Amino acid sequence: MGRREGQWTGLDEPPVRSDIAWSSADRIVVRGLDLPTEVLGHLDLAAFSFLQLTGRRPTPEQGRVYNALLITLVEHGITPSALAARLTYAGAPEALQAAVAAGLCGLGSVFVGTTEGAAAMLAEELDGAPDDLDLAEAAARIVAGHRDRGQLVPGLGHPFHKPIDPRTPRLFEIARECGLHGRYVELMQRVGEEAERVSGRALPVNATGAIGALCGELGLPLKAVRGLGVMARAIGLVGHILEESEQPMAVRIWRRVDREASAHLVESSDG
Repeated sequence: MGRREGQWTGLDEPPVRSDIAWSSADRIVVRGLDLPTEVLGHLDLAAFSFLQLTGRRPTPEQGRVYNALLITLVEHGITPSALAARLTYAGAPEALQAAVAAGLCGLGSVFVGTTEGAAAMLAEELDGAPDDLDLAEAAARIVAGHRDRGQLVPGLGHPFHKPIDPRTPRLFEIARECGLHGRYVELMQRVGEEAERVSGRALPVNATGAIGALCGELGLPLKAVRGLGVMARAIGLVGHILEESEQPMAVRIWRRVDREASAHLVESSDG
């Protein structure tokens, strides 16, 4: 069966399609914008990534909040993902991309993924809900449901930052300044208050809870929320790998763990 350029001639399947970008000999267009004349020099990386994910340019207020939440996710110190990246780099220094990928593979329900959990928790109550939804009752439902299931409420508490996560009030302050301190933020705060009330423990909203709420305020798709952590943390991991190349610790960590982990076997053998 013949095929003319630009014409689909299959019998059983629709044509392959993407609405993100196209190019010709003299043009590059991304999300409907000419890359050289409408993007370069006009959008920063955060605004361009917002456009890439949503198909729309952020307002200045949205851009400021979005930029702040991305920056919050870039660096978290010597975490398991940073260690994985450094150790992989020690074994394959010619493949920086492999070291970054190794670090990103560790982003899940414990690290970064709690942002996605918080966003989904809030969306379940608020997406499509009437404007007069009682947020106190919604918070009580959320906390009671998690307690009944024996689950931790995502976005609450922190092992190091006590009594508050210092990132959270600043993120909410920026959101308020930008007119994006709405129902998602309020519900997240009420969830924290309710969890503290029923548990009798301090459970402040942490950075992942704040970011989950802000993703709702920005109208970001839930499937993109963990991707924000992947995007931001990739920057942080490149920084760790560059430091590893100048101030290596991975081999020392490996040798120390190997020595300490088997020390009892050596001692018992000597005895």
